[in-house]
Amino acid sequence: MKSFKFLLFFTFIFSVSLLAQNKVNIDIKNNSNSNRKESIVSIKWESILSRYPQIDTTNFIVLNLKTKKQLPFQLEHQGRKNIQNLLIQVDVNAKSTLSLSLQKEKPQIFETKTYARFVPERKDDFAWENDHIAFRTYGKAIEKTKEDAYGIDIWVKRTNKMIINERYKSGDYHVDHGNGMDYYHVGHTLGAGNMVPFINDTICYSGNYYQWKVLDNGPLRSSFTLSYDTWNAGGIKVKATKTISLDAGSRLNRIENVFLYEGANPLPVVVGIVKRPEAGIISLNEQQGIMGYWEPTHGPDGTTAVGSILSTPVSTMMIDTTQLLAKTIVKNNEPIIYYTGGAWDKEGDIHNAKEWFSYLENFSNELKSPLIVDLK
Repeated sequence: MKSFKFLLFFTFIFSVSLLAQNKVNIDIKNNSNSNRKESIVSIKWESILSRYPQIDTTNFIVLNLKTKKQLPFQLEHQGRKNIQNLLIQVDVNAKSTLSLSLQKEKPQIFETKTYARFVPERKDDFAWENDHIAFRTYGKAIEKTKEDAYGIDIWVKRTNKMIINERYKSGDYHVDHGNGMDYYHVGHTLGAGNMVPFINDTICYSGNYYQWKVLDNGPLRSSFTLSYDTWNAGGIKVKATKTISLDAGSRLNRIENVFLYEGANPLPVVVGIVKRPEAGIISLNEQQGIMGYWEPTHGPDGTTAVGSILSTPVSTMMIDTTQLLAKTIVKNNEPIIYYTGGAWDKEGDIHNAKEWFSYLENFSNELKSPLIVDLK
């Protein structure tokens, strides 16, 4: 009889243990004074597996325990075979906690909100976008042509749909047919926030990228690497790799640069934003590392906003005849991270310079006060 009771007790405990392993509860805490909208939280996949080892990656959902609605998520690989992180898009009010649960169930299909690709049919462009804005940069095929450009290009949009393929297919993207257009001119500048060495008060432009690799491609985050050949930066041989990621809901890219160069001394670099000849509105905040620009209105096309946020101390910000520049330093073969991007007043969310500069300041504050993830 005792053996039978023990067997029942063991079976009960084992069953409870199995049930506990069939879900994971997650609290997302916002300790700041600002509401967080469309934010992407990243949770180490190892942490998920330690609590839910039997999880089926094709058969689980992220459930809002209050609303009982599914939340969009992505399994992030970062270019590796195995899953690295679980990405979840959340809204969390100020000073509050959002309670979620990972449960066994067939997930609904969520709309793609980010996308990136190599564009060989357009002289080796690399283009990427999310549900607010789009960007492109230039490859080797365009070098030394009249179309060559050194920086990051912005494609404004006023739809949350993905538009890159449609625009390249039509070839008619300098006119707004209802979803936005390309009127942003980069030329021989850093465009919308490229970073290069700054030697003896001179911008040392690289050539265009020669190699690319997509690491992840939506639905919530697209990321890729671009590699640059060695170039002469004021007598210093430099090569670079840029890892760029764009999250759904954001107007700024996260860019991680690694510079390889000769010597052990720190290398001065600048992040630059092209300045138009006409009067725009400029905000330079050296202390917080925020550089913002509300461009002059481009006729009936509207107004583009551009901004960059540096995560390393800025020694100076300056304005020359063609660009806004923020100067900092990098160390050999050590990553430097910053954020850069833009907005369009005709999208309908950001209407003026005050709102744009406020967006940049809020973004910077969110970087300093990230959402806190607690797994149970």
